[in-house]
Amino acid sequence: MDVLIVNDQQVRALLPMNECIELMERALGTLAREDALQPLRTAMWQPDRSGLLGLMPGWLGEPRALGIKVVTVFPGNHGTDLDAHQGVVLLFDTDDGRLLAVIDATEITAIRTAAVSAVATRCLAAPGAGDLAILGSGTQARSHLEAMLLVRSITRVRVWSRNHDAARRFADSASKRHGRDVEPMTTAHNAVRDADIICTTTAATEPVLAGAWITAGAHVNAVGACMARARELDTPAVKQSRLFVDRRESAMHEAGDFLIPRLEGAVNDAHIVGELGEVLTGRVAGRTVPTDRTLFKSLGLAVEDLAAAHHVFERARAGNTVLAVPIGGRRREDA
Repeated sequence: MDVLIVNDQQVRALLPMNECIELMERALGTLAREDALQPLRTAMWQPDRSGLLGLMPGWLGEPRALGIKVVTVFPGNHGTDLDAHQGVVLLFDTDDGRLLAVIDATEITAIRTAAVSAVATRCLAAPGAGDLAILGSGTQARSHLEAMLLVRSITRVRVWSRNHDAARRFADSASKRHGRDVEPMTTAHNAVRDADIICTTTAATEPVLAGAWITAGAHVNAVGACMARARELDTPAVKQSRLFVDRRESAMHEAGDFLIPRLEGAVNDAHIVGELGEVLTGRVAGRTVPTDRTLFKSLGLAVEDLAAAHHVFERARAGNTVLAVPIGGRRREDA
């Protein structure tokens, strides 16, 4: 049986950011309506903890999809030619279990993560927000800039990285790509001063964003730290914010940005206002007053990967432009 093999360049062509934003909104709404299965991901560290293998299975009712993302996370790849996150999404037929597609997960992760942040920004940021600060200068910084430009009228862009040369290179490249001035900043504090949209996209395990720096009315998308012992925001930044997550269960197990302040006694479980899908479906209020500091803590969900992979699969199959390889599936009679 033919299985489609879709590489990173093909994913990029088949999954435009504007389309992915709409896909993520629908997928999160489907999850909130409980028409999805979203178990906790599992991870296995190498003995020296230099990298992990993660498994993210899921099922989505609309569009109907079954699959798993298998991904490696190697933080040591930051600053090299290799992405820190690599892997594939395996998509299966929901009627007979056939393997339908093997799709590059690095590009899906890059696009859908920023697309979810765009959905959160559209829901939670102030209507007139347009002063954007990005902390980080890697893959997610690039994709978040693209996504933010699609959901808000951005008037200023600043970027900071612990490696200032990387921030300067990012600013030069992004300025040319988007036809607007992107300012590299020497400190995170200067990057976020008076910003009303902040995206933290770093590999940091200790805070790079302080609550004292966040202006009243700002919205923060925190996407970099994805383990219980790692965080990008300090405790005051979390405590002062209306906190939203992609999935409560995931946040309770994996979100160091929430778990560390809770361990310190600064917040409790009720500090999580709701899931993004609950805001989308009207079950939870987002921003309540103009001065609210809103925070979306993103960990990434299998249903997001499945929605993106299903879209890529359908477009790839219709376009007939990707490699199809015969791989198993048919029962063989014993000789």
